[in-house]
Amino acid sequence: MNLHLTGHHLELTPALREYVQSKLTRLSNHFDHVIDVKVTFSVEKLVQKVEATLHVPGNDLHAECSAENMYSAIDSLTDKLDRQVVKHKEKIGNHNQASGGLKHQAVE
Repeated sequence: MNLHLTGHHLELTPALREYVQSKLTRLSNHFDHVIDVKVTFSVEKLVQKVEATLHVPGNDLHAECSAENMYSAIDSLTDKLDRQVVKHKEKIGNHNQASGGLKHQAVE
């Protein structure tokens, strides 16, 4: 998993980088095929905003979250991405299995 962190009107500290990496490992526990993650941090007046785009095979997942504290914004962002990854994984797993597949159909 490639991780790209950028800051807009904000300098990224090593503690912030480490926190994001530790939170995004939860995503790789659910789904191993995450290719690329781009995270953008920005500050607008008193609002801390975090945006992330995950590139997985066949889809791009995007989420953004804003809060007064950057760490709480990261927490809620990882929760959103986690739900999206689980939903994407379920869609891939359920593909063409509603009828049981061709091998398990009765011959008439």
